[in-house]
Amino acid sequence: MALELKQSVRLAQQLVITPQLQQAIKLLQLSRMELAELIQSEMLENPVLEDTEAGSADAEEQSSSEKHEQAKDEDRGHDHSVDEVGQTDGTMKEPSDFDWSNYLETYNAPGYTMERESRGEESPTFENVLIQTESLQDHLMWQLHLSSMPQEDVRIAAEIIGNINDDGYLQSSIDELATKLQCGPEAVESVLLKVQQFDPSGVGARDIRECLLLQVKQIGDNAGIVTILIQDHLQDLERHNYAAIAKKLDVPLDLVKEAAHLVSNLEPKPGRPFGGDSPQYITPDVYVAKVGENYVVTLNEDGLPKLRVSDFYRRALMRGSDVGDKTKEYIQGRMRAAAWLIKSIHQRQQTLYKVASSIVKFQREFFDEGLMSLKPLVLKDVADDIEMHESTISRVTTNKFMHTPRGIYELKFFFNSGIQQLEGGGVASEAVKLMVKKLINAEDQASPLSDQEISEKLKAMNVDIARRTVAKYRESMNVLPSSRRKRTE
Repeated sequence: MALELKQSVRLAQQLVITPQLQQAIKLLQLSRMELAELIQSEMLENPVLEDTEAGSADAEEQSSSEKHEQAKDEDRGHDHSVDEVGQTDGTMKEPSDFDWSNYLETYNAPGYTMERESRGEESPTFENVLIQTESLQDHLMWQLHLSSMPQEDVRIAAEIIGNINDDGYLQSSIDELATKLQCGPEAVESVLLKVQQFDPSGVGARDIRECLLLQVKQIGDNAGIVTILIQDHLQDLERHNYAAIAKKLDVPLDLVKEAAHLVSNLEPKPGRPFGGDSPQYITPDVYVAKVGENYVVTLNEDGLPKLRVSDFYRRALMRGSDVGDKTKEYIQGRMRAAAWLIKSIHQRQQTLYKVASSIVKFQREFFDEGLMSLKPLVLKDVADDIEMHESTISRVTTNKFMHTPRGIYELKFFFNSGIQQLEGGGVASEAVKLMVKKLINAEDQASPLSDQEISEKLKAMNVDIARRTVAKYRESMNVLPSSRRKRTE
């Protein structure tokens, strides 16, 4: 078969995602804080971009400074014997506008130092200064350094502390630690007993039973019965089956209840008071306020720079021959990038406003009446309403929050599946969760409702839901099953 070269012409259409389009898509899914950081980064990289408000402020400052200099020049033209520090004819005198109260508060305060003066009055207050909370590991290492352990034990204890999680439990086994430290398991076990004597009580335990037993060692008279309950009857304690425990131990029921009450006051997570993540403060992207009978949607643009293309570089391009070819090409490229960024941000804000307005329109009853009136809503509903693609709606609602008269909610909160009602129609899954929660809160603790009983009660309330779905909703709300919610007197 002979081979030959041919040329052919073919016309085809294909979708190409340009860098500009990628940037526009990226802007859609950024949160407000991430958008502000991106804008600041672009302003640093692109000299053509500038903040409108900052530019106007600089202009006002420059104008005021010019007026001030002009006023000083006029004053120098007159014959005055009073200089800038309040001196008249060589004698120091107090200026007429001197604020003595502010002077005494600033310079006569207890503990005043030059270092404090250098910080300036614009420094944040002490309660607004970011501090790092002490972690459990830091607390244990502090106690280790104060102990009188031999150097070898200190090395083993430091490794043990490094393998204790934030809840206070040891994550590695004795054999694993011994292998890593190249020592005998007996040495690790001996040092672990010393670490378990540190504060907080129960730290360094390998399971919940050991954790509770370590805390029980500090208890006085009732430690005997409490120890037996933890060692042999922990499962019955979890189910509140006190009668069975009293029968097995042949002791009065009141004594078992008293010991069980003591166990319930122990801390199953000794590391709970220490460390933890810093609180994450939410800044809403959208505000919804009720004005008369209507809800008004407003975008939160406070703190976001209002970008524009610098007039300086515009004039540089208009001069033409005064600017070199390479400089002109660079400025034009930067101006195109700046214009596209401004357009993308404007389009993002418009899309966010349309999506928020559509959500308010679909969930009007929620804003009027509350969570029980939340309707089933999917991305396609909003996409059809504002004539956009579902993927665009998904990106816009990512990491965005809405401040409403009912509280602050993530935009994705308003999108939830629907549960079929017996008499037709549907109800939102979040509303069904609230129904389940109310039924559990109102149940008899001596005979709590099972998942099947909750399902039957919901059917009586015109909500068709299976037992498995009830169990799934209950677990998502961190509610225990009926066998573990039971309380006996």
